[in-house]
Amino acid sequence: MTEKATFGAGCFWGVEAAFREIPGVLDAVCGYEGGSLDRPTYQDVCTDRTGHAEVVEVEFDPAQLSYEKLVDAFWNLHDPTQVNRQGPDHGTQYRTVIFYHSPEQQRAAQAAKAALDASGRFKKPVATGIVPAQTFWRAEEYHQRYLEKRGLRHCHI
Repeated sequence: MTEKATFGAGCFWGVEAAFREIPGVLDAVCGYEGGSLDRPTYQDVCTDRTGHAEVVEVEFDPAQLSYEKLVDAFWNLHDPTQVNRQGPDHGTQYRTVIFYHSPEQQRAAQAAKAALDASGRFKKPVATGIVPAQTFWRAEEYHQRYLEKRGLRHCHI
């Protein structure tokens, strides 16, 4: 049996590629979540008016990989203290957010956020939203495995 986890950490290309490399991850898909428009396109989301975040939906095998390990990876993939931006990208679609799929995921994400804040690793508080999963809209095909298709391992920002 597999589980899903959904994370927004800025531009989804590098996030998707990084999650794909983690043993126990069966699939990682770029998409949009958290907004008000049905079937949003990239152009819609880029207006910063739909409320969607660029996210990666991860399918994983909990017998091989814990949700907590995915959350740990998420913290390391971006700056969770940034509000509505990562690197040169800015707007609510680039917000830091965890969409949880169960009460267990909610508790684990909240505990991890509290521990990260308490650790002193960042000078500013962790801004990551932790909210219930909503409808996941798969991004256009050209966004899927974007870096892999171009022979890249990560974005050079």
